[in-house]
Amino acid sequence: MIRIIGIDPGLRNLGWGVIDVLGSRISHVANGICHSTGADLAQRLLSLHTQLSCIIAEHVPQQAAIEQTFVNKDGAGTLKLGQARGIAMLVPAQAGLSIGEYAPNSVKKAVVGVGHADKRQVLHMVRLQLPGAEIAGPDAADALAIAICHAHHGGAGGLSAAIERARA
Repeated sequence: MIRIIGIDPGLRNLGWGVIDVLGSRISHVANGICHSTGADLAQRLLSLHTQLSCIIAEHVPQQAAIEQTFVNKDGAGTLKLGQARGIAMLVPAQAGLSIGEYAPNSVKKAVVGVGHADKRQVLHMVRLQLPGAEIAGPDAADALAIAICHAHHGGAGGLSAAIERARA
């Protein structure tokens, strides 16, 4: 069994979701949203780091999957999102996890079947694939979708994972 944490980076709301993968079977472990706090950017990033570190310590994932950032017209907003994404990559790296990165369209295609699905469709398909899971919100649903995408793309069952399991 492989435990994967999916992370949907965001400066205000960072979604996270943890799944267990055994062969083709995927099961929900936990999910939630880290809300940044603080008066300035540095404090907000620190609060995300602290919260995500606690989540990884609590759920002990073996792999991480993170959504890639897309660049939009708001350069300042893109830069801030990139800084939050840096925290989302740093915390799993500090825990020694391998990290898969996926474009938003790849995540949607893996979970919904089409690369331009909207958030409602992603939430619906995540609920279908993880029956009974109480999902904390759209950011958590996106994070679970990222983890599911990682599982489907061989992150949990690929050659590198098999080598990692053999070394353990």
